[in-house]
Amino acid sequence: MRYYVMIAMGFILSIVLFGCSSAKGLTKEEKAAKEALLKQAVEKREFVVKVDRMLPLNGRSQVLTSPYSLEISGDRVKSYLPYFGRAYSVPYGGGEGLSFESAITDYTSAVDSKGKTTVEFQARTKEDRHSFRIEIFPGGSASINVTSVNRQAISFRGSASAKGE
Repeated sequence: MRYYVMIAMGFILSIVLFGCSSAKGLTKEEKAAKEALLKQAVEKREFVVKVDRMLPLNGRSQVLTSPYSLEISGDRVKSYLPYFGRAYSVPYGGGEGLSFESAITDYTSAVDSKGKTTVEFQARTKEDRHSFRIEIFPGGSASINVTSVNRQAISFRGSASAKGE
């Protein structure tokens, strides 16, 4: 019996050791190249933020299991984001919420001394006017804050990347 326990422990230990050694992270050069590519994509207005967490103004944060995203393509935004919160004035049936494609106005982007990029813009749909603030951190993580005229504000967390990456 003791022999089998020792074999099982050795097997588990070898899986843990080999599993940890094969899960390498990115090198410094790869991280720098990825950050430079993302910075260029933000300057060209060709990037995507894939979100995995939603933070409603009133309520708990929720992990998103479906693929939601915000895509910037030149002077257009394609928003496929969920919405939970209070709506002050919406069409019958709930409307389109934060799932829309629209033109961008008032686009600005700035990089602070720590490397965080802040992108702000406005988007108008037939139902509402939305103000977006995207913060992209040097590692590629991102946050999106959406303020609408007819709905409560909502935030999202996820990761940013260049389109096609």
